[in-house]
Amino acid sequence: MRPTFFISDLHLCAERPDITRLFERFMEETAPAAASLYILGDLFEYWIGDDQLDIDPLARNVVAQLAALAAKGTKIFFMHGNRDFLLGDRFARSASFEILSDPTMVSIGSVPVLLMHGDTLCTDDVAYQSFRAQVRSPAWQQAILAKPIAERIALAQSIRSQSDIEKSMKADAIMDVNADVVSGTFRSNGFPVLVHGHTHRPARHEHTVGGHTCVRWVLQDWHNFGGYLGYDNAGWQAMTITA
Repeated sequence: MRPTFFISDLHLCAERPDITRLFERFMEETAPAAASLYILGDLFEYWIGDDQLDIDPLARNVVAQLAALAAKGTKIFFMHGNRDFLLGDRFARSASFEILSDPTMVSIGSVPVLLMHGDTLCTDDVAYQSFRAQVRSPAWQQAILAKPIAERIALAQSIRSQSDIEKSMKADAIMDVNADVVSGTFRSNGFPVLVHGHTHRPARHEHTVGGHTCVRWVLQDWHNFGGYLGYDNAGWQAMTITA
């Protein structure tokens, strides 16, 4: 069967043209081989609403690349992350992809796979979870989207800077997944394969839950290089993309 690919945490922005070039190469050379591509959040460093397309050449180029990939026959699915939760229907239509809820269960071949961005697993970071609840509120989002673009950009940059400061002051363990929440997630979903991003700690983990050996894949963040997880008849394989 044609493979399925998973990516997350690209954090595309104009300040990181090297990562943009890696993404373009992935879309042109690698992704067309896939039957499906799942983007599990944080495609962009920030997203202020779909009218960002009116002022952001990078965003328009990403839309064009996604639409071109879809036209070649690859089905594309997107899940919101903690940086691009305001990405909406206009972008989805232009890019020819489907927006998924978080979490979403899919079946790849005969394998049940639970997809998440991953931030809801990090419950030890109480301050972040409080912030997440606020910004995912429809009322908060409606109020933000009503503001002028320039004001939204300034707010996004301020939130990003504050987030970087707060992360530098937190213990690494606080920002990683909570083991009990992971176990509960496996148990309540029938012990699937779990694929997520967010933590920027790419790895394959095995968990023993209720007598089951469960596999959790953490996707590669695109910081110094790119990466994707693939699944086909040969099984699972994590791949890197370098310049």
